[in-house]
Amino acid sequence: MTIAAIGVVYGDIGTSPLYTLHECFSPHLGVKPDTSVVMGFLSLIFWAQLLVVSIKYLAFVMRADNQGEGGILTLMSLAGRNTPYRTTTVLLILGLIGGGLFYGDSIITPAMSVLSALEGVEVMAPGMARLVVPASILVLLGLFLIQRHGTATVGKLFGPIMILWFVVLAVLGLRQIIANPQVLAALHPGWAWHFAITYQFTAFLALGAVVLSITGGEALYADMGHFGTRPIRLAWFWFVSPALILNYFGQGALILNDPRALDNPFFRLAPDWAVMPLVLLATVATIIASQAVISGAFSMTRQAVRMGYLPNMKILHTSENEEGQIYIPFVNWLLFAAILVVILLFRESGKLAAAYGIAVTGTMAITTLLACYVAHYNWHWPLPVVKVIGLLLLAIDLPFFASNLIKVLDGGWLPLGVGALTFVVMAIWKWEHFQLLRQISRLSLSLEQFNKLVAQEKPLRISGTAVYMARTEQGVPHALIHNLRHNHVLHERNLLMTFRTQDTPYVDRDKHIEFKPLGADMQRMIVTYGFNETPEIETLCQLAREQGVMLDLNSTTFFFSRETLASTRRGLFARLRAHLFVFLRKNALSPHDVIHIPPGRVIEMGLQLKI
Repeated sequence: MTIAAIGVVYGDIGTSPLYTLHECFSPHLGVKPDTSVVMGFLSLIFWAQLLVVSIKYLAFVMRADNQGEGGILTLMSLAGRNTPYRTTTVLLILGLIGGGLFYGDSIITPAMSVLSALEGVEVMAPGMARLVVPASILVLLGLFLIQRHGTATVGKLFGPIMILWFVVLAVLGLRQIIANPQVLAALHPGWAWHFAITYQFTAFLALGAVVLSITGGEALYADMGHFGTRPIRLAWFWFVSPALILNYFGQGALILNDPRALDNPFFRLAPDWAVMPLVLLATVATIIASQAVISGAFSMTRQAVRMGYLPNMKILHTSENEEGQIYIPFVNWLLFAAILVVILLFRESGKLAAAYGIAVTGTMAITTLLACYVAHYNWHWPLPVVKVIGLLLLAIDLPFFASNLIKVLDGGWLPLGVGALTFVVMAIWKWEHFQLLRQISRLSLSLEQFNKLVAQEKPLRISGTAVYMARTEQGVPHALIHNLRHNHVLHERNLLMTFRTQDTPYVDRDKHIEFKPLGADMQRMIVTYGFNETPEIETLCQLAREQGVMLDLNSTTFFFSRETLASTRRGLFARLRAHLFVFLRKNALSPHDVIHIPPGRVIEMGLQLKI
């Protein structure tokens, strides 16, 4: 598990040496590579990794798990428990903003990583610089093409390749440290303090480059459910962190010996004969880092769909054994299209640095706030202790975020725009869908009213079982009422099926289905799943039979209501919100396609509603 964690969890942060120190000495900062500056940057990088990754994420945030699962939406869900209503609303908004920024990170990470790896060919052959952009597009196209086949087989290679990558990082750095061991003095925080005092505003701006060394810290928490806390911690403290620090300090030693190495200090670490193999290894490592982010986008999208923040969309399982191995075609190609635009727009990894940092630091700050609420309301830590922890962590997160916020016009607008758009879509879908369910519930007949209607209609009873999709657990669904009024028939057995998503990733198998009798020939069938699970109709039929309810796909008819929505005259913002909701709903996957009911067993009944 530790080897696997190295391959998946640490791909993003493991490729940060490709560009971090190069960005620290970018022209817009205007600092010279003298001893105090180089040592200051190395000290800032070391202490950033220690305080943010080792202490904040591994020691504090990873304690906040939901049945072993992590991630920003999971943290949002945990933070909202046991809190006042208004506080829960604020935490919900913060969580959705963090989720939006994660999508921005999912767009920037593949572009930034692959570009920085292939830019290594410029060290060996400067004339090949024009091929970097088309080569990056081809590499990423290949990566997105294989997503539909699943990553289970390829994933087995990730661990050994990333182990080789980190060993190479350590060896390359160690060679230069042995030649110039004085750089190890940068472990002392005094160098970072001296750099901050001496350069002041420039040092503040430099935090926007230093933060690149801790990108991927959020992945440690997001992937906790796949590997567990112990393997992730073991991999970091005993292998990944030492390799990264050796490489960073090796780059610093090289810059002190030869300032000309600033054009690409990472690839300058290698002897001339090793540059091309290193470019190939770096490209593979960045592909792995990109894969981890893409898989994370798939996982978070499924969580958002199941928790009601995004409309239903096609989710394919690529492994019979692993629940987490999924592929979402819409998200896959939307990500690729966005990454393609980003690469063609920025064309260089250096120009993407500003956009990269703001997504990471924004998510970091939100994670701190949510984790503090979890510590107080869920773990019952004393409020003064939580306040001290929160203030100390925000004293690190907020300067990083503010430093990147200054560079909004230089590229920071990209993740902010993606985050804002994603937040608007999720918030509008959740709110309008809630209002729609309220309206459906108000228009539904109660069980007593329905029984009176049956007595009046005296419908013909036909053999077989009918399953009616009920969006709420109250009243009788409209499809059943329409079937009675228009067709004047009822089946011998009628099930009202309602789906619920629990605030947990997984639900025990014996709790997936619950039956409640409603009369001689009617039952309510409540289907409960976790937000990391996808229900299948064949599995539901099997679970029903285990409880003595015969549900056979070949003899069961499924009735669904298809609501036609019409916008009413409201204010401009409300109309725009309604139009967006109608558009999303028209393009959403139908409920019977979500659980894979054969089309020949489905009957849809129309219903017109105004929103």
